[in-house]
Amino acid sequence: MRIVVALGGNALLKRGEPLTAENQRRNMREAAGQLAAIAKGHELVLVHGNGPQVGLLALEADAYKDVPSYPLDILGAESQGMIGYVIAQELQAELADRSIATLITRTVVDGEDPAFQTPTKPIGPVYTAEQAKELASARRWHMVDEGKAGWRRVVASPRPREIVELSAISTLLASGAMVICAGGGGVPVIPREGGGLSGVEAVIDKDRAAALLAHRLKADRLVILTDVDGVFAGWGTPDQTLITEIKAAEADGSGYAAGSMGPKVEAAAYFAQEAGKTASIGSLSRALAVFEGEAGTHITPDARRDG
Repeated sequence: MRIVVALGGNALLKRGEPLTAENQRRNMREAAGQLAAIAKGHELVLVHGNGPQVGLLALEADAYKDVPSYPLDILGAESQGMIGYVIAQELQAELADRSIATLITRTVVDGEDPAFQTPTKPIGPVYTAEQAKELASARRWHMVDEGKAGWRRVVASPRPREIVELSAISTLLASGAMVICAGGGGVPVIPREGGGLSGVEAVIDKDRAAALLAHRLKADRLVILTDVDGVFAGWGTPDQTLITEIKAAEADGSGYAAGSMGPKVEAAAYFAQEAGKTASIGSLSRALAVFEGEAGTHITPDARRDG
């Protein structure tokens, strides 16, 4: 089977933990055994988040004043290499005979996507009101007041349209390699006038990118791993109940938190509908059980399709 796994941020960092290199290595070491169990006998593609790491890189860049801050697309590419390295190191310890490739990946977005008109995704450091005003004027950044926390920059989160390195990913899979790619949803790019691609100041939801990648690769499964057991009805209430299976047409992401479960449900439903195959959402700590259908939430197609 060809499997695409989307790793939540908890693969490298638990909630409330400092963003140290050692914490990330340790957490990935714990996750590697579960992922290695899924990989045995299958083709595996890993997509990962990068939110905290990009935030740290932005803080580091902001601390050095002799050059302008690096643009977000370059920070995204940096984070892909850094996180991919940590994941590959720990997986290699579990799968010594398996080739593992980390690929910096670009994702094409639509320059006219409405998300560019209403940036909503917070990134980078926290600023005072005065600093935020200066940055908004000098750099034309969109800034939002997060109350006591301070002010933060927000950027667009457009929908992914195509994965630029799709052919390279397919070639690596055909050679027997496990591929780590599309980190943070991929570096967002748009077509450049006269040819080529240009990076844009945006971030892409990694679950949506993973679903698109899984569909384009004709994957047999999409598995989205996070820090909860699956999708719950009545989440946060005394009567919350795990939904073990749901049809794609009934899986409405708008009914869940926009910054967490909503995009996961939407991404899983997209893959199930477009690919005609099952997508699963569940806990990283039970990744193998989620893959085998013994845990988590499974979103199934309404009508199975070929391919």
